[in-house]
Formats: sequence, C-alpha cells, structure tokens
Amino acid sequence: MDPVRNPYAPGAGQRPPELAGRGRELDVFDIVLERIARGRPERSLTLTGLRGVGKTVLLNTLRSQAINRLWGSGKIEARPDQSLRRPIAAALHMAVRELAPRHRAPDRIDAFLGVLKAFAQRSAPTGRGGAAPKLRDRWQPGIDVPAASGRADSGDIEIDLVELLTDAAGVASDVGTGIAIFIDEMQDLGPEDVSALCAACHELSQLGAPLIVVGAGLPHLPAVLSAAKSYSERLFRYQRIDRLDRIAADQALCAPAEREEVEYEQKALDLLYEKSGGYPYFVQAYGKATWDHAPRSPITAADVRVAAPEAEAELAVGFFGSRFERATPAEREYMRAMATLSLVEGEAAGGGRDDMDAAVPTAEIARALGRKPASLSPARDALIKKGLIYSGERGTVAFTVPHFGRYLRTQPA
Repeated sequence: MDPVRNPYAPGAGQRPPELAGRGRELDVFDIVLERIARGRPERSLTLTGLRGVGKTVLLNTLRSQAINRLWGSGKIEARPDQSLRRPIAAALHMAVRELAPRHRAPDRIDAFLGVLKAFAQRSAPTGRGGAAPKLRDRWQPGIDVPAASGRADSGDIEIDLVELLTDAAGVASDVGTGIAIFIDEMQDLGPEDVSALCAACHELSQLGAPLIVVGAGLPHLPAVLSAAKSYSERLFRYQRIDRLDRIAADQALCAPAEREEVEYEQKALDLLYEKSGGYPYFVQAYGKATWDHAPRSPITAADVRVAAPEAEAELAVGFFGSRFERATPAEREYMRAMATLSLVEGEAAGGGRDDMDAAVPTAEIARALGRKPASLSPARDALIKKGLIYSGERGTVAFTVPHFGRYLRTQPA
C-alpha cells in the first residue's frame, strides 16, 4: 500500500477524512442556528466526553457551520492559569471583524470596539502591592479606537462579561445574523470565569439575543457549571460525545479507503473495532498503521495483527506516555491503584473487558494504598487539575483517557 495515499489522520483536533457518527450533533446545531436566525429562543451548547472521542474536531466543525451561515465566530482554549478576559476579548474581536463589512453604521462598530478594548485592558494584572504589571503581562488589543468608559470595565468579570456579550449580540442583530463563541477545554475555566459565563448566557437567553456559547470539555464539565450557578443545567443543551458504534467506526475506516480504491475484509474490520474500542482517535491510529503495513487490497485481519504493535507503541508514547510523564511519583501511585481497582469494578459491574475502566470510589483507593483518604487529596486534586482523572460522581474518580487503565496495568511498577 502506498503510504503517501494513506488517508487516516490521527492527531490532536485534526479532522479525520470521514467524520462518521456525528450526524445527530451536526443536525442539532443546524436547528439551533436556524431557530436563532428566526428570532426563536435557544440555549447555548456543551459537548462532553473523554479525551480521544473527537470533541475538538466536532467543535471546529460546528464553527464551520456557523461561518457558512455568515455568523461571526471566535474560538478559544481555556487554560487553568489564565483569566477568561484576554482570550474571549480576542475571540469577540475576530467575530465582530467578520460582521463589520456588512454593518451599515461604522460608528456602531467603533463604539463596540471601544467597549471591547476597555474590557480587554482590565485583564492586565497588577503586581503585589498595586505595582505595575510586568511587561509580558501588558496586553493591548489591536483595536484602533479609544477605550470606552463606563461599560464592561468595572473590573468585576461577571458584570463586565454580561455587558460585553450583550453589546456584541446587538451588533450581530443589526446585521441580521448571530455570533457564536467556541470554548475548548471549558472545564479548565476558573470558578469566577465560569460563574460570569453562566450569568452572561442567562442574560442573553432572557433577552433572546443572537449570541451563543458552544463549549467542549471533559465529562465533569456539567458539574463544574452547576457548582458555579444552580440554574446552569437549564442554560445549556448538554450533548455527550461517546465512542463510535460499530457501523460508524466501519464507515470511518471504509469510506476514505474506498476513495483510494481499497477495501477491507470483514474480519479485518472486526479486529480493528476490537483494538480501537470505537474511539475515533484510536480508529485513526490503528487505521493508519494497518494501511502502511498492508501489502495490497483487500486489507486482512493478518495485516491488522502485524500493524497493531506499531499503533500501540505510538499510542504508548504519544497518547499515554506523555500524560503519564506529567504526573509526580505520588500521582502515579494513585493512578496505578485506580487502574487495578477500575478493572475489578468493571468486572463486578458485569464488564470484565480489559479496555473498559470503571469509576473507582476514592475510599477504595485509600484502602488499597493503606492511607487515609485525606492524605491522598493533594494527589487526586492535582490529577484532576492536570486533566488525567475526573470526578463524575461524588466520592468516585475515573480516567479522562480511554484505555489508560489498561496502559498503566502493562507498565512496570
């Protein structure tokens, strides 16, 4: 098989050649955009799921849908150590610049940009004792109008964000379209920023304003939002993004291969689904390795067996190993205990598959390590902050990365 023609694309946020199994989510977003265009009330959206299920790819595809409808759009990636002000200001600047050529009143655009500049400039942190910020923290948005005064510049992120997004929605309404802000890794927003974002979405919803937020994050994102505002469960349309079913996984492999006049034997597809578990990133990784090793079409189960060790070695380094290396020795000990117990929990629940990692009670982890639960809280909290585990239900933790427990169970202590 010609490796140059290999159609598969394992990569972080890289769109696969065939976006299989996501038709429902795309249709739902089309309906949201159309309802807003007709002045109907709609909620913002969140996509949640484990790493490797294609949340970022889907987020980018939804953004393309908005752009195709001539919406203004901007995208940010949340970081645990960064305030929301600067990135969301940049995203809104991009969105309004897309709308500006169609606006009949340039003064209206300039007025909003003045508010945006005032909002953005409040992001410069002051040093200890009120000292001026360091040079690297002084940020001036590329806006050639004076900063406004008295709007979105109070310094209270909740007040300011509500005012800013309301004004941005007004600009979109003038043009007869909308604005969509896309936020990846949304669970990494700070508590104050999450609260402000919920308050802004609440205000926009009450006004019927044409601005929505589309977020993507790990499975505990709904809990993060709920902790910020009790009404958050009514603000967002929650969509859980899971692994592909068998039909969609086969489509993800076969459709791009057919375009290259290559076929798969049924047993090869059976084995590829067993190896990948239907997780989109793994489907691409095993598909790419199998293509490169297969001598000819049709691709056989023997080709998959020959290629699988290479795919697994690449995943062990790039997908699993890079994450494992970020953990301290204490955190690795915690995760090893999780990996052992998750298999036990899965078997007790009637699973028993080595690639399925069930949620584990934190009390059981403490018991397995011979420690008091309180003494393990720092390791657990650090792993959650690093995005390696999450707490879906009170008193339990699970891996954010599929197959991570299986990987840890193969590593020497």
